[in-house]
Amino acid sequence: MLPKRIGSLKAPVDVARLVYLDSARQDLIEILRYIAKTSGSVAVGQHFTGLLRQKCRHLAALPGDMGRLRPELGPDIRSSAFRGYVIFFRLRDGLFEVINILEGHRDVERHFESPPPDTPDP
Repeated sequence: MLPKRIGSLKAPVDVARLVYLDSARQDLIEILRYIAKTSGSVAVGQHFTGLLRQKCRHLAALPGDMGRLRPELGPDIRSSAFRGYVIFFRLRDGLFEVINILEGHRDVERHFESPPPDTPDP
């Protein structure tokens, strides 16, 4: 008989609802187009944008203090890098809002000069 593991049960974790703002949806479309054009394959672009979405789902399932806090970009904005791109997000009222997904070499501060939209698009 194996010994019982003490403390092996985990408490349920609240998972934030994932939403993409219109700006993030547009970024995903542009990333898909760019990769499809440069690789010559729509399938490659779809695969990569699928990986980006998977990373967003993973981030939404983590505790609230994940990612790098980015106060210079706006209140409560955080970021996480993924394969040459940076996912910008915030947690608000139980929502994990993906604000933008930008190529890592972009001038991020310039991009965020105008405030992000307040209304998520589910």
